Amino acid sequence: MTAHLRQEAIRQISATDPRTKSDRASNLTSSDRLPDTFGLYVFDDAVQRDRLPTDVYIALRGVIESGVKLEESIAGEVARAMKDWAIGHGATHYTHWFQPMTGSTAEKHDSFLEPSGNGQAILKFSGSQLVQGEPDASSFPSGGLRATFEARGYTAWDPTSPAFVRKGPGGGTLTIPTAFCSWRGEALDKKTPLLRSCEAVSKASVRILNLIGETDVKRVNAQAGCEQEYFLVDREFYKLRPDLIACNRTVFGAAPYKGQEFDDHYFGNISPRVLEFMQDLEHELWLLGVPAKTRHNEVAPGQFELAPIYQGISVSVDQNMLTMEVLREVAARHGMAALMHEKPFAGLNGSGKHLNFSVATDTGRNLFDPGQTPHKNLSFILFLTAFIRGCDKHQDILRASIASAGNDHRLGANEAPPAILSLFLGSQLEGVVKALIDGTVTTPRGVETVRLGVDALPNLPKDVSDRNRTSPMAFTGNKFEFRALGSEQSAAYPATFLNLILAESLDYLSDKIERLGGFTDGNAQTVVSACLRQHSRILFSGDNYTAEWTAEAKERGLLNRPTTPEALQDWAMSSNVELFEKYGVFSRSEAESRFHVQNETYANKIKVEARACLDIADTMVLPAAVSYQLRAAEAAEKVKDLLGADAVAPQLENLAHITERISIARNASHLLREEVSQVESLDQGDAEAATIFCEQVVPVMGDLRAAIDALEITVDDDLWPLPKYREMLFVL
Repeated sequence: MTAHLRQEAIRQISATDPRTKSDRASNLTSSDRLPDTFGLYVFDDAVQRDRLPTDVYIALRGVIESGVKLEESIAGEVARAMKDWAIGHGATHYTHWFQPMTGSTAEKHDSFLEPSGNGQAILKFSGSQLVQGEPDASSFPSGGLRATFEARGYTAWDPTSPAFVRKGPGGGTLTIPTAFCSWRGEALDKKTPLLRSCEAVSKASVRILNLIGETDVKRVNAQAGCEQEYFLVDREFYKLRPDLIACNRTVFGAAPYKGQEFDDHYFGNISPRVLEFMQDLEHELWLLGVPAKTRHNEVAPGQFELAPIYQGISVSVDQNMLTMEVLREVAARHGMAALMHEKPFAGLNGSGKHLNFSVATDTGRNLFDPGQTPHKNLSFILFLTAFIRGCDKHQDILRASIASAGNDHRLGANEAPPAILSLFLGSQLEGVVKALIDGTVTTPRGVETVRLGVDALPNLPKDVSDRNRTSPMAFTGNKFEFRALGSEQSAAYPATFLNLILAESLDYLSDKIERLGGFTDGNAQTVVSACLRQHSRILFSGDNYTAEWTAEAKERGLLNRPTTPEALQDWAMSSNVELFEKYGVFSRSEAESRFHVQNETYANKIKVEARACLDIADTMVLPAAVSYQLRAAEAAEKVKDLLGADAVAPQLENLAHITERISIARNASHLLREEVSQVESLDQGDAEAATIFCEQVVPVMGDLRAAIDALEITVDDDLWPLPKYREMLFVL
């Protein structure tokens, strides 16, 4: 029986000394060497300055910082320097690393080797090879942007995100972050819309700053930091759980007797084995220039978090994708599996990916920092107002940006924000907003008129409010934390839409001020007050987990899209498509393609999970339950033979109990199989298929899970084939 494999896995794990699990500990970077080794494998600004001719370096910085066009001759010089640097770090190949609409990353490796005649070869890498690649990549989802027979696709170098070398067992690979587009130039990836949105928010930000007199600002850059939560399980257990392998979550599993009731894992002492893994992980990330800063135990047993330092939003998204890749690789090296699913274990805390967001000028000022001077107060109030308006007006696309099958398990589950979008500012800043709406503010000196740019803000401390962990979007002193992202998803779409809603609202404020005759304190006051009055319904400082808030949000007219198919309906609405087109983030066809791909992804994930449920139930769990049923029948017969019919009642009751639970599980399995077969004939990219999977298949999967979990706590432990929660979460 496979139950014996489970028991053997426990013995192997228990017999392993964590100190011998990895031979890399002695090679990890010590604190005195960290400044020299951080970013060692990154073709960053320092390397560019050192290896490129001065004029080429200056031209490349212009491309990166100002978006000027890259000249072909410059690309050739950069390619030569990049190749020589990469070869010096052991690279034999290069790859254009891109982010297709699958939500993961993709790469195709080509060697530097090129025949030179007479059986000889040279190492070559040209400017054209750097700037553009043709990975074919015809099998990636396109949502109808191209037909199956239209194979050609191009990758285009993104100079704003530095290249790096990924080290492998037999050498290294020069990895070049790129965008990915079709032969006709349509975006087939998640990075291109993000880069477009960065241009949009910069343009709108510079416009309003110039309008109020900050003419020295030429560019504004969106910034972000992606916190990453994850679970670790021993790889021996992972290999015995087909659901973890196929779905990255457990489709069955009874609650352990001890879970997270005592909150003893949160910020607790990190076990030696996990700490060694974390040290190895950080070492790898530091070499790749990822500024991993914080590590700690999270709420659930077996759950952890890694947080980097804040930086440019496109680089931050790239580095988060890289972090997830490295996290999985290092975990495997340490005999563990890293689970990034939003809800790998039912009944326990899920995992998120908090996206911290702000914008900063090219002069180095964070525009979401309240500041301590009237001049800075003015720009802060304008950007705060724009963000409040953007979140309220565009609740739908923000919700759609974090919609996924995995996140549906987490949102609104009293461990994560609900699917209703709201903003938390804190009492002090909310008081400022109220004063701006009313035109007055209460101070110890009495009631005074608020004048933008003069005394609109009190002297705010660094932390202007307590934190509200229940809020989907919380102001945290000088940035907003979008807390509703799922841990497994790419942050690219949420980042894109944060840029977009801010850009649109900044332009709205600029338009209003200009229509009043241009900037004056009075005109700005009028526009800000009216805007905040109209959109303040999005502000909420209470407990987002409560049923009372759900009712209040409905009264306020806020949207509530609890499931992914509902949330995705807003993606391709004409008003949103017009917004995408206006700011150049998506064309109409690109927006519609994302709608189809997102629905297809959802449907396929539920389909895979349903198939996993059926396979595990029918071929592993139910046979084990039947074995236990036979054991119970034999036990009843023996008691009857030895003690007589009057003594057999408890055994017969147990036999009836297991028989009933097997029958319930079989019926649920049969019904699930019927539901899946009916919906599989539909186009998986159609919204109807996603809705049917959500409304008809998911509930039946839940019924089957309940039946199987009931069997788990009934069947003898030595017969149960799947590693249990009590083992996976605590034997690490």
